[in-house]
Amino acid sequence: MHGNTKIKRPSMKDVADLAGVSRTTVSFVLNRKPNASIPEDTHERVWSAATKLGYRPNAIARGLRAQRTFTIGFISDEVGTSPYAGQILQAAQETAWQHQYMLFSVDTGRDQKLKEAAVNALLERQVDGIIYATMYHREAFPPAAIREVPTVLLDCFIANQDLPSVVPDEVAAGRNAVLHLLEKGHRRIGFASDTSNVPAKVGRLQGYKEALAQYGILFDPSLVREASALPSGGYDCTMQLMQIEDRPTGIFYFNDRMAMGGYDALRKLNLSIPDDVAVIGFDDQEIIAAHLHPALTTMRLPHYEMGQWAINQLSKMINSNEEASSDSTQCLLPCPLIVRQST
Repeated sequence: MHGNTKIKRPSMKDVADLAGVSRTTVSFVLNRKPNASIPEDTHERVWSAATKLGYRPNAIARGLRAQRTFTIGFISDEVGTSPYAGQILQAAQETAWQHQYMLFSVDTGRDQKLKEAAVNALLERQVDGIIYATMYHREAFPPAAIREVPTVLLDCFIANQDLPSVVPDEVAAGRNAVLHLLEKGHRRIGFASDTSNVPAKVGRLQGYKEALAQYGILFDPSLVREASALPSGGYDCTMQLMQIEDRPTGIFYFNDRMAMGGYDALRKLNLSIPDDVAVIGFDDQEIIAAHLHPALTTMRLPHYEMGQWAINQLSKMINSNEEASSDSTQCLLPCPLIVRQST
């Protein structure tokens, strides 16, 4: 019988009695009310009484007063299940916590109906804002209802750019990858690219061309090969590039998986990395880049930084009661170069 007795939670009145102050004073102190001129020693008495009693403020009551729930919805397609993006979620959670928000995370796969249901469920729970994330940089089509609260797009954008978004700076990253090879003395540089027309491919190709132009090197289309963004695609591109008469001495791969296939092709041709051919990848996918032999030089996607930026931006919007569409900035985050042995 006793095992089921509900322990009575201490109330604000209990804290006030123990600290010898009014309930209003307790409320001002615990809710960190600005401009309430309460002496420092009173502050300390209230906090120590609250701690001693194990008092927890009622989040729902606090939310009603502030007309907020101190919660943020995080909707993603495959971020939760992708090895790349655990860092996005980790950053979003840690940063939300610093702003005193709880994060509700929903992974919807590619199911549009599920996305709509998730947005509606979060709105019913009266989240203060929503982060909408995709697994890779692309145009997104979020459900219309998302605009009922402040919203930030993560690793994606919408065509008319009227929702703030954060994405990797693909052009600068492509340029820096190729500049790294140029600085190492390479002048014939191949680009093993993806066949799809995603922003990452378009941006990285532009960066590749800009780096060559910076060194006064003419763009040679025969040095750009396309295949699926998988090890098999990297293998095929490398085999094609190595058949060119004046073959490249450095290859920039669209991602680490393609670079992995490139390693196999170069090994098969008895070419050594980096002595015969220098190799640079993209993503810094942990399970690949650091474990190839030699370890792969690559561009790291700023997953953690994107998660951080998105929450900070959303928190600003919530606090200034901005309409979702009033701040249509797109933030481009740099991709750091991670130099290992392959260059």
